[in-house]
Amino acid sequence: MANKNILIAILVLVIVILAGVVVYAFVLRPAYTGYVVDRQVEGYNVCVSNFISQLQQNGFVQIDLGNQSIYLAPIVPEQQTQQTETSGQQAG
Repeated sequence: MANKNILIAILVLVIVILAGVVVYAFVLRPAYTGYVVDRQVEGYNVCVSNFISQLQQNGFVQIDLGNQSIYLAPIVPEQQTQQTETSGQQAG
């Protein structure tokens, strides 16, 4: 009788553990992953909107990376073509 009760207790424990694994795999993990992706998209949107705001205010965007800086500025294709033609005339 005692062995039968121990076996039932072990089987119940195994079922509870398996149910926990299923709940984690199909409910908790997808919910957490969705939350993480939502936060990443929100961070991306904030970053891009800050870049656009700085670009409109300053005409360029400065990104500091430690002791280095990266400057992003818009290029107008007409100006780039004119600069290329001007530099070609100066060289020739």
